[in-house]
Amino acid sequence: MRIAITGAGSGIGAATARLLIGRGHQVACLDRDLPAARRVAGDGHPAIAVDVAEEEAVVRAFGEVRAAFGGLDALATCAGIYETTTFDDTTVAMFRRVHDVNVIGTFLCLREAAAMMEPGARICTVASVAGLRGGGLAGTVAYATSKGAVLAMTKNAARVLGPRGIAVNTIAPGMIDTPFAAGPLGDPAIRARIEGMTSFGRLGTPEEIAPAIAWLLSPEASYVHGATLVADGGMVMY
Repeated sequence: MRIAITGAGSGIGAATARLLIGRGHQVACLDRDLPAARRVAGDGHPAIAVDVAEEEAVVRAFGEVRAAFGGLDALATCAGIYETTTFDDTTVAMFRRVHDVNVIGTFLCLREAAAMMEPGARICTVASVAGLRGGGLAGTVAYATSKGAVLAMTKNAARVLGPRGIAVNTIAPGMIDTPFAAGPLGDPAIRARIEGMTSFGRLGTPEEIAPAIAWLLSPEASYVHGATLVADGGMVMY
């Protein structure tokens, strides 16, 4: 399979890229941090610099993917940012930046990837349980609403792209122990509180989320469409 992964330089994106590369797929590693993307990609896989919040950059980056692969069979949108300011202290600038990356960035990548996909292709967006429950901490208002938007966007994309034979799903991780979450997890009290919100009493790892994304991108999930796969250690139960 020819696969593009955004946010492939670290965290969930890096774990997913390494897993899929190890399984023999062609993987384009896209990240704002090009040296990090190159470390993950290694030899034989393209590493592409991109700020997903910038339309011209996304168009250029997926043009590079097309040039490298000739088309695309799967996409995982792992790029994202996080904020921990309180509701009252969240500025419009903060709110816009989070939504520029998490919402507009996801949309741009979906649009550009879908344009080079054939029937049978698959897309997995990365949302969060914060989008399902409105956040889990006193802050995260911008992050939670952005991930709620990703959930809605994914369902819309599934409606639009399903008739074209392109399957679209999302994964909603809980708090995963990555550099992405290093800020809040650096406070022992916050870390203990979050761990206590799970049934397992611990945080997840990127390596536990990557196989779930890989499955959603695989033919084994051929009839899974418009779905949200929650991977949060039991933080949110329906």
